[in-house]
Amino acid sequence: MSDTEDDESRTEEASEKKILDALEQGKTPVSRDLSVATLFLTFLLCSVFVVQTVGPQLASALGLMLGNVGQFAVANGADAYMQSRVVVLETARFLTPILGMFIVSALVAAFIQGSPRLVFQRIEPDLSRISPREGLKRIFSVTGLVELAKSVAKIIIIAGAVIFSLNVDRGLITDAMRVEPGQVPGLLLKLVIRLTSVVCIPVVLLAMADFAWSRMKWRRDMRMSRQELKEEHRQSEGDPMMKARLRSIALDRSRKRMMAAVPRATFVIANPTHYAIALRYVREEGGAPLVVAKGTDLVALKIREIAEANGVPVLERQALTRAMYDHVDVDKMIPSEFYRPIAELIHFLHNSGQASRPASR
Repeated sequence: MSDTEDDESRTEEASEKKILDALEQGKTPVSRDLSVATLFLTFLLCSVFVVQTVGPQLASALGLMLGNVGQFAVANGADAYMQSRVVVLETARFLTPILGMFIVSALVAAFIQGSPRLVFQRIEPDLSRISPREGLKRIFSVTGLVELAKSVAKIIIIAGAVIFSLNVDRGLITDAMRVEPGQVPGLLLKLVIRLTSVVCIPVVLLAMADFAWSRMKWRRDMRMSRQELKEEHRQSEGDPMMKARLRSIALDRSRKRMMAAVPRATFVIANPTHYAIALRYVREEGGAPLVVAKGTDLVALKIREIAEANGVPVLERQALTRAMYDHVDVDKMIPSEFYRPIAELIHFLHNSGQASRPASR
């Protein structure tokens, strides 16, 4: 079957099980542009809030040290450490917030796209990843061509934003060539901030579009055919034929246990051929009469046959049997609403001398 036909057959949304399995395997929608956008925004924030505030202090410390190199006596390692201590501390103050902001931005980008998961299957060796044949298939596939078109479009858009920004700031670039050397870093920082701000606009818009596209594509790729849904349902719920066979076996075993309990009954009430209920009542055992067996049609006839063969009285009480059948369960005592009519039957059996001697448990 071709890829087109396979895609056309996948008309159903992915089941919850397939989505959970994909997440467990690390197959989640990922937008690389979103990570790039967070890096650009973080760089812009660092330039505005960190470089402009902490940068001058670092530059001052470096200028003080480099401008007075001849006045420092460095006889051993301790002297070198003391001389460079200020610069090291200022460098740490400068780099720590920058590194922290980049780490936080990377975590934010990861959590926006989904909860990070440790999936060892994703890092297992896969020879297809280094296969030239598989690589060419990926490059020249529909997905590869779409990604190439997206990359070209991104380069064109971002390059246009850069050219636009540099064209607007031509005066600022010209001024940087004429000012005092000490003012050049400030002008360059201003130029970088303005350029980054302009570039961030298309980068963020592209990231939002790519984020939505990656989600839509992931959902589309996760679609299932009706046959796949049926197979999954069969696997999760079990084969219907096997389940029916198991139910049949369980019912057969239950029926055999029930028939084996009929000889222990005190008496059986029956609708002549369609219903039969075997009851056990022994005063010494306590409690209400116990249902040891019940059945309809052929099962009812079998209960009567076994009861008669073992000397258990069979009383034909059509209305009572039909009324009780749907309200009693095997191995459970009869409901309270049937106490009176059953008590009358027990009293009748004792007075008539028909009560069988119940077998021991």
